[in-house]
Amino acid sequence: MAPSGVIHVPLPVPTHPNVPPPRELTEQEQAEYDSVFAHFVNPEYVLPDAALGKGPLMEEERMWLSYECILRYIRATKHDVPESIKRLEGTLKWRREFGIYTTITAEHVEPEALTGKEFLFGYDTRGRPGLYMCPSRQNTEEGPRQIHFVVWMLERATDLMGPGVETLALMIDYADKAKNPSISTARQVLNILQTHYPERLGAALIAHIPWLMHAFYKLITPFIDPVTVTKMIFNPVKDDNGLWRSTEARDKDEDTSKTGEPSGAKVFELDQLVSEGWSGSQTFVYAHNVYWPALVEVCEARRADMIRVWRQLGGVVGIKEWDVKVGVRDGKVSEVNATGQAL
Repeated sequence: MAPSGVIHVPLPVPTHPNVPPPRELTEQEQAEYDSVFAHFVNPEYVLPDAALGKGPLMEEERMWLSYECILRYIRATKHDVPESIKRLEGTLKWRREFGIYTTITAEHVEPEALTGKEFLFGYDTRGRPGLYMCPSRQNTEEGPRQIHFVVWMLERATDLMGPGVETLALMIDYADKAKNPSISTARQVLNILQTHYPERLGAALIAHIPWLMHAFYKLITPFIDPVTVTKMIFNPVKDDNGLWRSTEARDKDEDTSKTGEPSGAKVFELDQLVSEGWSGSQTFVYAHNVYWPALVEVCEARRADMIRVWRQLGGVVGIKEWDVKVGVRDGKVSEVNATGQAL
């Protein structure tokens, strides 16, 4: 029996996160999107260099190629349409070869999860799921399965994103003499994040970082995309009102609070933040035999609901993640046109 107030399971996806629906595209943005969309919906389309008979897109791949996914790659390539198509096809091939749909299952990566070195819990002020990493809880030797586990958790984080949420909040706690991964492992993870999960990192909060770790980050910073570097927040500040990017950001936020617009200075409300290492009000304790099946169950159920709604919306390339997630949330499905857009 857990002590009163202790929680061992993930928090539910926010029902109504404070995030607006996708904005209307400009004429130029719509033209870029239409070009990429047309490439993948061509009836003759096959994935380049695919094995014999494996060229057509699988259902999971058509669902992955959502309206928002296409736009993420267009933004990541700075609106270069041919490069966007090349990058999307590169990720489609990588997802097959890496085993996203086959090898990388909950059963495969579970040995990496036993100590709670990575877990999903809570949502930041923008509704982004918090993915916690605790290097001090490392329980295995470096190898492919460690990378598989990181990718599996990234995929589960996307499952737990509510309507209008496309990014996650990465929470890294270097307390308790945490061991850092090797440069080669760090570079491999960074390459996967930047190449195959573009525009997915909303913020990276790094707490209790010792001076030796600053040196490590200086070594890997040249390999990190400059945009990603701007999302890194070292030693965020906590007070009775929440977790903030910095003391300066908090003080400026107080000066502009009368506008009613979120400034981004506050990253987490305390009731969405774990107490250990982060001083939140949630007394979360990782108990693998409770947390792991609960996480797997909620993600599988949510994924099944999203697939069901996506099929009801037509099951084609270009359906909006917004429409799918709102359909799951509200229990109803909007009518869509031939391009997968809600009417």
